[in-house]
Amino acid sequence: MAREWEPSVTLDVARHEDLPQLTELLGLLLAQEVDFAPDPERQRRALGEILSDASIGRIYVVRETVNVIAMASLLYTVSTAEGGRAAWLEDVVVRPDRRRRGIGRLLLEHLASRAHAEGVLRLTLLTDPGNERAHALYEGLGFRFSAMRPMRLKLG
Repeated sequence: MAREWEPSVTLDVARHEDLPQLTELLGLLLAQEVDFAPDPERQRRALGEILSDASIGRIYVVRETVNVIAMASLLYTVSTAEGGRAAWLEDVVVRPDRRRRGIGRLLLEHLASRAHAEGVLRLTLLTDPGNERAHALYEGLGFRFSAMRPMRLKLG
């Protein structure tokens, strides 16, 4: 699905052959995160798991010809509060040299549309507190801050 302003840009579901580019994109994202650090082997392993089992989720990508320039992961769960399927939105990243062109918005609109068509009732994401640009994008798409606060227990 290309936009008139970007005829070489297409939206797609990631494939196994995209793994090196996805791992590189995640490295860019995790290098700027407060809670995480890049570990290419871990990222490659987890991405491979998602790509191998569609019941876990899907990774959506934006391609510019053959290059993956953006990605976002949709990971499924079941919400008892919603009474059905919900999903976590993770790993939202656009290559730095492709930012501020509407690519992130295009990707997230497509992902939300696909999730809705698949019966997902709620999307949840985590974002760094100081990432105002990301907050503006998410809020522009209808996301709202929750009164709930995330907590983690690292088990491995």
